[in-house]
Amino acid sequence: MTTDNSPNPILAARPQSHFVEAGGLKTHYVESGVGTPTILIHGGGAGADGWGNWRNCLPLFGESVRAMAIDLVGFGNSSKPDPATFVYSQDARDQQLADFIEALDAGPVNLVGNSTGGLTAIGAALLKPNLVNKVVLMGSAGIETGVIAPLKALTEYDFTPAGMRRIISSLANPDFPIEDDLITYRYQLSIDPEVRAGYSAFMRWIGEQNGLHRPEEFIARLKHKTLVVHGKEDKVVPLSSGLRLLELIDNSSGYILPHCGHWAMMEYSQAFTRVTLDFLLND
Repeated sequence: MTTDNSPNPILAARPQSHFVEAGGLKTHYVESGVGTPTILIHGGGAGADGWGNWRNCLPLFGESVRAMAIDLVGFGNSSKPDPATFVYSQDARDQQLADFIEALDAGPVNLVGNSTGGLTAIGAALLKPNLVNKVVLMGSAGIETGVIAPLKALTEYDFTPAGMRRIISSLANPDFPIEDDLITYRYQLSIDPEVRAGYSAFMRWIGEQNGLHRPEEFIARLKHKTLVVHGKEDKVVPLSSGLRLLELIDNSSGYILPHCGHWAMMEYSQAFTRVTLDFLLND
């Protein structure tokens, strides 16, 4: 792991920061490219943020669309309200993204979400249906599974570098090379006191809900053209969840990646981006 005082290469490479006021929440994002606004939404693991999760894909998307990787509430450089006065729930994330889309005032946008970011994409699309064009759900949460064993790396994170390595190991396939710089980057983000408080509050909320899911009739309300992408070896969100999303969402198609875990955008950046752009840019 990085031990000197030099900037972490991941942080040093981050594009210029942008901010939008979204429903009273300062929302941070980085972007690449021009064209159809396409919002990349990270998952909910400790230390996640838009740039760290989408850094490999962002420039690839930027070759064809205006790609924006945002930080959800409580993560990265976005607002981190005090849990004493703010409920860190899925509704809060859905509303933040919906407000962000409205604040952009850039016409219908595409939404690409991983894990809890996928569930957030569904929620925002239902809140602002006329402002969303297409939706991509990659390893998306939403189907009830309970808190299965691999999720415990996230729900029981102990805010140590070893705990962060455990999280990343649970997200990717066994052959994925885990960079020390990535562990350091995410660990440093996770131990910010405000981030830690918000993450802990959201994990408690998930525990109270017995997992992160929505009623199936809620998911079935999504009528946008949707691509469901899933890793065949995803241990955090089982492949069966992706298949159920396909059953519930009328206007959906699917793409299953072999030898892939929960992190398709990190494990197979080029393949994921190619398949996603083909879906987004063609009827």
